Amino acid sequence: MLEDDDIKRAQRVLVHGQGAGEVLFSHEGLSLWGGVDPDTSEVIDRHHPLSGQRLAGKVLVIPCGRGSCTGSGVLMELMLKGLAPSAIIINQPEDILTLGVLVAEEMFETSIPVIEVSKAAFNDLENEDWLSVSGDLWCRSSKLAPPTTLPLISSAELTLSEFDQACLLGEHGKAHQVAMRIIIRMAQLQGAPHLIDVSQAHIDGCIYTGEAGLRFAQTLVSWGAKVAVPTSLNSISVDRQRWQKQSVPTEFAQAASDLADAYLAMGCAATYTCAPYLLATAPKQGAHIAWAESNAVVFANSVLGARSLKYPDYLDICIAITGRAPHVGCHLDNQRKAHLVVKVAKPVTADESFYPLLGYWLGKQSQGRIPAVVGLEAAQVTQDDLKALGAAFATTSSAPMFHIVGVTPEAGSLEGVIAQQNVTQVTLSKAELAAVWYSLNSTKAEQIDMVCLGNPHFSLSEIEHLTALLSGKEKADKTRVVVTCSRAVYDAAQAQGYVAPLTDFGVEWITDTCWCMIDKPILPMSAQTMMTNSGKYAHYGPGISGCGMRFGSLEACAVAAQTSLQRFALPHWLAGVSDSL
Repeated sequence: MLEDDDIKRAQRVLVHGQGAGEVLFSHEGLSLWGGVDPDTSEVIDRHHPLSGQRLAGKVLVIPCGRGSCTGSGVLMELMLKGLAPSAIIINQPEDILTLGVLVAEEMFETSIPVIEVSKAAFNDLENEDWLSVSGDLWCRSSKLAPPTTLPLISSAELTLSEFDQACLLGEHGKAHQVAMRIIIRMAQLQGAPHLIDVSQAHIDGCIYTGEAGLRFAQTLVSWGAKVAVPTSLNSISVDRQRWQKQSVPTEFAQAASDLADAYLAMGCAATYTCAPYLLATAPKQGAHIAWAESNAVVFANSVLGARSLKYPDYLDICIAITGRAPHVGCHLDNQRKAHLVVKVAKPVTADESFYPLLGYWLGKQSQGRIPAVVGLEAAQVTQDDLKALGAAFATTSSAPMFHIVGVTPEAGSLEGVIAQQNVTQVTLSKAELAAVWYSLNSTKAEQIDMVCLGNPHFSLSEIEHLTALLSGKEKADKTRVVVTCSRAVYDAAQAQGYVAPLTDFGVEWITDTCWCMIDKPILPMSAQTMMTNSGKYAHYGPGISGCGMRFGSLEACAVAAQTSLQRFALPHWLAGVSDSL
């Protein structure tokens, strides 16, 4: 028998269940999409302390998820393949991983426990080798008995409208009923008092992670699901217009297309972009929306001033079907306040690579806190700068937004965006930016095999900039140059006369999909070193592609495209910082 002192009680239970196993512990959050191989459970995020470890059967102890909203899809895939962790223990608010478990439980009757413990208890687990979790209990010394089954849906402390209740009772069909059950379970975990109407949605669950996500979408279609609000689709996993020429395996292309078709059947628009804020349908300031895709959520909240949580895959379509979302988080004024103030001095000669470096560092500093940046009021920050900053920030942080005083719409003054208490102040140094540059340049190789642009999808202005850099120039024979963008931006670029000169240079175009989904055979087997101007792809690229990554400005990428070379050295504006970093 266990002594009472051996058994600890969780601070909060997100999903009831039972599991035990060897402990995988990290103080750093983990994005399962781009960070974990759904076919093996190996951590492929080469920047993460757990890189190379496998999650299958382990008790995963991390502060929270981070990065991509598709982490929920990867976790559900792992669960259905028998490769999931046996339990997950966190110590910060967490929606993405939790949602993946909830959907697997609701749709496929499989589950794992997810519990939240105090920060002190979390830190105590760092040196543990083995843990058992059951319901709200966990212990170190012996496997606990199964937990008591609890009701999945309770109306306590959550006010439902007549429509919500009708959905829950099945009066609008099974798709509405299951979607509302999932929404309500998340709303209760988040502490929402009620649900609100949203004006649009953006679906990230259309990325093909395996059979589980396809089964989920096709099941909803079989139940007659239709979206209730205008709904755009994220990048999918194949270029539907060009995949045959790219030698993509037919079986994979068919599965990815079937998944996209399922969402089209539900009434979603065939936008296929990870940058929906570039579409004509982008929401206005103050609009309540339900967007997934981490960079899109950050941009919508921070730059557009719209209001969205960082909605996990599958919760996005549930909200789109019902038009209803939990009234919590960034939907509320007081939840959009900054708890971290960052003082920044942009070097006078800095190029645009300053912004993804800043975003990447800012995400690591903030973790789940919303930051407010001061010092860029006179920097003439562009929308493309904010796009690059936001994507890198979303890669390393679980926070859904940032403020830049004097730049972003809600940050007219610092006083207007900071919280009234628990605010931390830090100053960004040049040395810290240099350290990020070295981190994102995962190889010192100077021969560039491929230049990878468009993560997130390139904007029209970025294509215009690239045209100015490459038009009339000659591409190096040994280097491929590939740009991903949405169909809408590609058509606009063609109309503006940018596509022809870039194609003549040798640029290859990919629409519908994006770099986080691109692998062999689009990436040649011979490629060893890729270069990008994206902080997001510089982070995920090594794990996804197996190639070394070089990071730099768009101008540096253009030079590499013409010469096949990129010297391994800090950019000129970081000159003087010690090379020992």
